[in-house]
Amino acid sequence: MRQKREYGGIQPGVKMGPLTLRLPFIHYRFEFADYLQGLLMCTVCLAIIPVLTGKLGMSFEVALAIVILNGTLYLAHVTFGDPVVPGWVTPAIPLLIVYVETFAPGVERMQALIAFQLMFGVFCMFIGFSGLAKKVMRFIPNAVQSGILLGAGFAAIMLVFKPGNELKSFDSFPWTVVICVGLAFYLLFSEHFKKIKHKNKALYYLSNLGMMPALALAIFVGPLTGEIPWPTYDGNIFNSPDFVGLFRDFTMLGAIPVPPFEMFLASIPMVISAYIVVFGDVIQTQALLEDANKYRPDEDINYDPNRSHIIFGARNSVMSIIGPDISMCGPLWAAMQVVICERYKHGPAAMDSIHGAAASFRFGTWTGYFLAPIISTIKPILGIGLASTMLIQGYVSVRIGVLKARSFNDLGIAGVSGAILATRGAAWGLGAAIVMSLLIYLGGKKDNAYMVEEPVFPGNSPEKIRQEVAEAAAKKLAESEDKKIDEVATKMPA
Repeated sequence: MRQKREYGGIQPGVKMGPLTLRLPFIHYRFEFADYLQGLLMCTVCLAIIPVLTGKLGMSFEVALAIVILNGTLYLAHVTFGDPVVPGWVTPAIPLLIVYVETFAPGVERMQALIAFQLMFGVFCMFIGFSGLAKKVMRFIPNAVQSGILLGAGFAAIMLVFKPGNELKSFDSFPWTVVICVGLAFYLLFSEHFKKIKHKNKALYYLSNLGMMPALALAIFVGPLTGEIPWPTYDGNIFNSPDFVGLFRDFTMLGAIPVPPFEMFLASIPMVISAYIVVFGDVIQTQALLEDANKYRPDEDINYDPNRSHIIFGARNSVMSIIGPDISMCGPLWAAMQVVICERYKHGPAAMDSIHGAAASFRFGTWTGYFLAPIISTIKPILGIGLASTMLIQGYVSVRIGVLKARSFNDLGIAGVSGAILATRGAAWGLGAAIVMSLLIYLGGKKDNAYMVEEPVFPGNSPEKIRQEVAEAAAKKLAESEDKKIDEVATKMPA
């Protein structure tokens, strides 16, 4: 029998230290609408498969096994008290790709990925257990945060437009990417669509589907342009992920030796960069839930950043052992969290608890991974899905990165360090941001937010010249007045 929530109270659950255990049908209502949406949106989760096959040399079946393991751990968030739709650390994916590509393909590259993900997971758990999640970002300068986010955006866009015919490359299917990404940008960011969607229920529902309409369109546009084949079906109902091959060939449980200590040290800049990105997701999650809670006095949404750190840190640590994953384990799938929060605002009749919706959605994506007809339908568009995800993420990362900057100097530092990060990797970019911040700000006054500052070349600027002319004129006038006084004084009789 399902436990009922008191009006204005926290959803029932079993306290387990910093965690709270909640099970479907016992502690929350199963939301069928969100489950169906999850079945469709598993498309986006599977878009990481081309990266795993291309960068790590995995087969499709092995990569699918990693997606399923990651998808299973998605359920840990709502199961242990975190009312969110978790996802990848998307802005950091291009940075991690650049990082692992500095290592030789095969065993060495897998060791580098394992070392990074394990370090990242342990670091996040330490932040969560120590209660530092709300404090740690105060020590990271805005210029450095902005530079990392800009670099992530640049790297995401470069990943798509890098010349070549890889599965994620724009050159492989230009027409499909242009048409489908154009639709996605219109539905997600267009000011015009924001105005008209509230006038039509169908358009409003379409806006709540995130990237799904663009991906569905790609299934038809791609074959019609001749850039991808039509889906083929083998008659199977269920998929066959290769867990044996994964554990045997790509983990420390099989052929991959434990990474050397030097690899753990080398991963530190990448860990810091990924953490700055992931902490932004934590901040965004809290803002979304606080906004949603204003509309629902019947439920007190209890979101704890420290608990979130513990859960996604544990997910990364576990995945580093059983299925190292370039997508990483993040605390938020922003697009779907927004969709769920918007439906939550419609009241208890539409959604009893946000915990139930988040869990039902992730149960839906998890089910979709195993259904062969769904996988067969979306398999031809996986590259397009990844390219679309990277372009949208690039847009969002650059936008957020610019907003992170608090002054013109911050923007300058961020632009330079972001470009270095995208082209030379996390260590170079992070180092450049820190060095430039010290050189520009050390011993000086911190800039105010976007106030008029001294020009880059003040000696050549009109403002500086006018100031110098005015000062010279005032000085000359003063000297002239002093001279007249002296002349009058000398002419006066003694």
